[in-house]
Amino acid sequence: MLSQVRDLDLQLLRLFVVVVESGGFSAAQGELGIGQSTISTQMAKLETRLGFRLCERGKSGFRLTPKGEQVLAATRRLFAAIETFKGEAQGMADKLLGELRIGLAEALDDDRLARIGQAIGAFRRRNQAVQIELISAMPGELERRLVQDQLHLAIGYFSPSQAALDFQPLFVEDQQLYCGRGHPLFACAEPSAEALTGCDRVVHSYRYVSAGDPYQTGPSSARCEQVEGCLALILSGAHIGYLPVHIAAPWEARGELRPLRAEGSGYQVQFLLARHRGRQPSEAQKAFVEDLLGAFFR
Repeated sequence: MLSQVRDLDLQLLRLFVVVVESGGFSAAQGELGIGQSTISTQMAKLETRLGFRLCERGKSGFRLTPKGEQVLAATRRLFAAIETFKGEAQGMADKLLGELRIGLAEALDDDRLARIGQAIGAFRRRNQAVQIELISAMPGELERRLVQDQLHLAIGYFSPSQAALDFQPLFVEDQQLYCGRGHPLFACAEPSAEALTGCDRVVHSYRYVSAGDPYQTGPSSARCEQVEGCLALILSGAHIGYLPVHIAAPWEARGELRPLRAEGSGYQVQFLLARHRGRQPSEAQKAFVEDLLGAFFR
């Protein structure tokens, strides 16, 4: 009985199909390039492996047994499945598979979002079948998810002391100090540094502040992790605070916000592409990073 299918069995089954399609041992000699006695020996081996006769051969001619008919049909299905597998395997050799979980910092400006969209478009034009998940979150949450392997990549600003992550600079975001209509400094063309230092400010608890960032100390009775909340506190007229320039621009145009452009009041935040240092990136990750860098730097 045939309990395992080996390479030799596949060779014998191919010979069997050629014999049947040729109409007998004698007719199959030219197709197989071997003599009739060798064909007969090989067929006998296959029948021994299977445990039953496949065909009748003799003066009455070549004829399949009922079991031979069933083996022929099964063999053709087997070879069709093998060809399907070969085609799929060859396709997979150059095909990107798996999933990509990518974290994005909240409230990115339109240009940066468009470039990320371009990168996704370029990636989708590759030979791939990858599930992409985009997750928007605050930097601390993105960092936590990267460290815990819940994300493959993340775009945001991160703690420089996080040794578990590798970083690659991607772009910078301009930050400016603002006040809202109704704040005492709203009508002041050039507020002094002393006036700004004395104002009740909004603390951005989600941001990693460096020592060189201006106006990060002073009185504060307001704290918020998200940009939208900081915007609302500044719009109240009771606080000053930093906002990304692209977030403040439409409110400034409507006369609801005013930039407090004292000397040195603006600064930039470096946004980074981050991944876990200890994890080997997949081929899909490598390809997406290539497309992302191409979208930002070409």
